[in-house]
Amino acid sequence: MKIGLFFGSFNPIHMGHLIIANTMATATDLEQVWFVVSPQNPFKKTKSLLHEFDRYDMVEQAINDNSRLRATNIEFSMPKPSYTIDTLVRLGEKYPQHTFRLIMGEDNLDQFINWKNYDKILDYYGVYVYPRPRSVESSLKAHPAIKLVEAPLLDISATFIRDCIRTNRSIRYMVPDAVEEMITRKKFYL
Repeated sequence: MKIGLFFGSFNPIHMGHLIIANTMATATDLEQVWFVVSPQNPFKKTKSLLHEFDRYDMVEQAINDNSRLRATNIEFSMPKPSYTIDTLVRLGEKYPQHTFRLIMGEDNLDQFINWKNYDKILDYYGVYVYPRPRSVESSLKAHPAIKLVEAPLLDISATFIRDCIRTNRSIRYMVPDAVEEMITRKKFYL
């Protein structure tokens, strides 16, 4: 099975993530998209990061009715911070029957050359890129291992959602109902 890997903190998962994942799963040759919930992104501060198990649970709640989407906590048992190439290798060892592709927003493409073993990711896995607002033009777009995928141009931010929660503003329609209910019940991000 050809599986797209959508890495992120998902702090919290929101409709933008879900729309992109569903587009990748239904409008490309990918058979499934797995949300790789990252315990710690090497490029992000962890101050406002909800516990990894809570973020994983929110992803599970958000996708439980879509058989083409799945969550994985593979990075929870890996050294932190985890690097994409190491996760790709670990997934390949654990699931040798699958082939994996990286899913990435176009806004990350210009910094991709700074990622650990980015050239190996291109050589052995390939990258599906979706459009993002305010993306910088990258010469990597022409690389044969980069597949540009037409998808809605979304600008929903988990930071904005967390700010709404802290200031008691509605997050309805930005996150799935089950995620909003979980955030409210567990008093996340307050």
